[in-house]
Amino acid sequence: MPCMSLRFHEIAEGDHRILNPFTDEKLDLLGEVSRLRPGMRLLDLACGKGELLGRWAARYDIEGLGVDISHVFLGAAESRIAELGVAAKVRFEQGDAGEYLRTSAEPAGFDVVSCIGATWIGGGLAGTLALMLPALRPGGILLVGEPYWISEPPPEAFEAFGFGREEFGTLGETLGRFESSGVELIEMVMADPDSWDRYVASQWWTMSDWLAANPGDPEAAEMRGIIDRARRSHLLYGRQHLGWGVFVLRP
Repeated sequence: MPCMSLRFHEIAEGDHRILNPFTDEKLDLLGEVSRLRPGMRLLDLACGKGELLGRWAARYDIEGLGVDISHVFLGAAESRIAELGVAAKVRFEQGDAGEYLRTSAEPAGFDVVSCIGATWIGGGLAGTLALMLPALRPGGILLVGEPYWISEPPPEAFEAFGFGREEFGTLGETLGRFESSGVELIEMVMADPDSWDRYVASQWWTMSDWLAANPGDPEAAEMRGIIDRARRSHLLYGRQHLGWGVFVLRP
């Protein structure tokens, strides 16, 4: 997906509950492999609509805090935890997740610290891991969602993607980045082409509906450009060259 402003993300993902290329089944699997236990505390950074926190609080009896910059997403998150009956176990704060880690996060306060698909909060993978580690209790784990290169894209792909080759690594290079950051890879749950399709292709319909309903919006032309680039980048390059997964890590 080409880079978008926060407003356009809120529009494009308006019909999503999971704001990453994960299905319900893969999110449930991630909870299982993370070995969650009652009473654990989880900090979810750039938590979106709170689906991970709400679902895992209901299933595993954990407590959670989510931080996200979008009041639109957090409004949906509050509704979701009420629907799941876990409002007493989960709370949310609005703000920049990277700044929260720098200034407000409880040192060694959480059994699990997650950043699923938002390592931009620390300027990239290494910077985000460095911010996450101090919030982790001894024996705790990190969950990091990150794209990776399945195969080497042609040079013209990077203009379509809106980011460069160095932004992400192959799986082997990603492993090296983890090791250089002082963390060990102990598990992972990977997206597949179908879950990528469900994440990005469903946005095309949502954005198309928005354009039909808002033809006179000052940003309609920009949205049309985004949807056109999104289709092209996914079909020509993303589906073949770009993967995504959540990696379970510990110091």
